[in-house]
Amino acid sequence: MGAGVLTSLWPLIGETADITKAYPEELLSIEAFTQGKLKDGDIIDASNVEIVKDLIDPIAYLQVSQQGRRIKLVPTTTDATQLFPHDYLKATLANQGKAALDQDGNVVVKGSTNQWIGGTPFVDPQNGLEAFANITLSWGRHDTSIYAVDDYDIGPSGNIEYQYQIAWCEKNFSTLVSNPSGPYLEGFNGKLRHQSIWFTAPDDTRGTSFLNIWKYDQREFPDLFGYLPAFKRVRRFPTNQRFEPLVPGITFFLSDAWAAGDPMLTWGKHKIVGRGPFLGCQSGMWHGDKENWSKEHLVHGGKKGNTFYEANFQLCPEVIVVEAEPTGFPRAPVSKKRIWLDARNMVPIAYVTYDRNGDIWRSYEMGFSQMKQGNKANLDANGNPEWAWSYIHSHDIQGDRFTRFNLAEKIKGGIRTQFDSENAYEKYLTVQAIRKLGS
Repeated sequence: MGAGVLTSLWPLIGETADITKAYPEELLSIEAFTQGKLKDGDIIDASNVEIVKDLIDPIAYLQVSQQGRRIKLVPTTTDATQLFPHDYLKATLANQGKAALDQDGNVVVKGSTNQWIGGTPFVDPQNGLEAFANITLSWGRHDTSIYAVDDYDIGPSGNIEYQYQIAWCEKNFSTLVSNPSGPYLEGFNGKLRHQSIWFTAPDDTRGTSFLNIWKYDQREFPDLFGYLPAFKRVRRFPTNQRFEPLVPGITFFLSDAWAAGDPMLTWGKHKIVGRGPFLGCQSGMWHGDKENWSKEHLVHGGKKGNTFYEANFQLCPEVIVVEAEPTGFPRAPVSKKRIWLDARNMVPIAYVTYDRNGDIWRSYEMGFSQMKQGNKANLDANGNPEWAWSYIHSHDIQGDRFTRFNLAEKIKGGIRTQFDSENAYEKYLTVQAIRKLGS
């Protein structure tokens, strides 16, 4: 039947945005699924995690069963408009059925050689490569995103060893959904996006910045530039060094971004390995009522009680499990990655990697949320509630190191979380820009 169990999902989303007719009750309610053993509002902890062991990734299971993590169960989101930015959902509905993979594996408009025109290209992916395309072509589901991030890095002792304030900017040049003149930005033919990351605190790291320049051709590696304040110059980095921390203490790699931090054709053997219900964070994690959208009131667990955010997990009725191997990286420390994609909006709600020996190594858990809470909301230019990632847990279980990111309203350096900023390219996304940011 395609995405959806009882009937195809996307015609329902296009008609009413209500997904309830696509799934039976036991896939829309954790209480029905567990036959009353768990219900919305309950907390998953070590005492009951066995009930849902098959509904969470293996590292999340370890965190709950052995490290004191708690997860709150919340109702399943049935209104699809709460799972997307407005313009991205509109483009997905308008363009569904128009995407194809060309002979090289790149996404084109069906019947042409044109680059993709916006939205999720394969709402019902038939193979692993189509599934990977859904998360690679438009990471944040906006044409331009600027994220202000509070980062906390916990060492094996359980202490917070490093704290950084991080700015992240990404801008697509094709697959645009909010550009009034169409899906491509004039003058950037053959490019997919520019993406930069820079550190604004603490002082010994402030000014460190990196710029990724992505081609549209997913067989080609991005150009990677970095500005290191100690050397006071921009240098070009080997583009395949994507499995290393950017700064001390952090467990995040460039390869991890959106579970699709590398061009998808530098990986291979893409395949769908499973399909079924799963637990993931898709709602209620934007805390617009807290100063700077802080989640510190949710921190708990680990050796010192300061490791995890208490996240809202819901029963995601249909999740597509995909795997790939790093065929374009001869010295990759990773043997494969596995990603759980929510069929409702094709975002990665869980992601784990395995080392060269095939042992589980790291997880990268993203929580997503519409940016609305009670009478507070972060609105787009047309008055619609924004949508974005809200927190990230990155856990190296072999080194026992943990990183948590919180999407903040603002950080030092005057950086604020915002979307579709008109001057982001000139300010943040060129080699000259990262040199200026660094100095």
